[in-house]
Amino acid sequence: MKHFFYILIIGVTLSSCSNYQKLLKSESIADKFKAGDSLYQAGKYDKANKLFAQIVPNYKGKPHAEKLMYLYSSSFFKMKDYYVAGYQFERFVSSYPKSEKKEEAAFLSAKSYYMLSPVYTKDQTETRDAIEKIQEFINVYPNSKYVREANRLVQELDYNLQLKAYAIAKQYNHISDYPASIKSFDNFIFEFPGSSLREDALFYKFESAYKLAVNSIEYKRKGRLEQAKEFYNTFKKEYGDSKYSEEADKKAAKIDEELETYSTKS
Repeated sequence: MKHFFYILIIGVTLSSCSNYQKLLKSESIADKFKAGDSLYQAGKYDKANKLFAQIVPNYKGKPHAEKLMYLYSSSFFKMKDYYVAGYQFERFVSSYPKSEKKEEAAFLSAKSYYMLSPVYTKDQTETRDAIEKIQEFINVYPNSKYVREANRLVQELDYNLQLKAYAIAKQYNHISDYPASIKSFDNFIFEFPGSSLREDALFYKFESAYKLAVNSIEYKRKGRLEQAKEFYNTFKKEYGDSKYSEEADKKAAKIDEELETYSTKS
């Protein structure tokens, strides 16, 4: 009995494949549209997409053109081809400005760019593009049901930018390029004033200044020690109970000791 069912399943599968191949070769755009719609609803997006691609040029101006273009765009998104999905959804929005699907298509277009954003360790050009696209959506549809999700996506993307900028500054500290580290942390603090990494950034900015000062040649040492102490004061003012307090206090005490030697010399 099991053997019979296996044969039956194989037969149905082969028949289905055969019918699909016939549809691909068919000249009936109506049959392709109907089959593509059914395949899309069944979650077979790649097969639906191939059928849609064959008939899109022929449907321009026809009654079902809007639905076809939406399904065609969506099939790319479902297939995780986000480059093409973003582009096709943009085309849909511009081609059908009165469509009831316009808002959803605009959001999915923006979300496609979000899906292309890489991990923070890589170049973040696409992350910035995604933020711009999603912000454009929010500006155009401020009352959309998708705005909450759109804001969440922007926050995630912005955090990626924060991680990237922070990692660069921290790397400069790690390789002992302290001037570059201080400058990079300054840029980070200015660009992301409300970042959850602000405490870390202020501490490592101070630490970089401290290391720069204690490793400086004599004629630069005093000025750099004083600058490091200023950075320490800023850090302590904002984060008096920081997880870095003990380490920062030890370094500040060392700075005071060294500065005291200058006062006794004068």
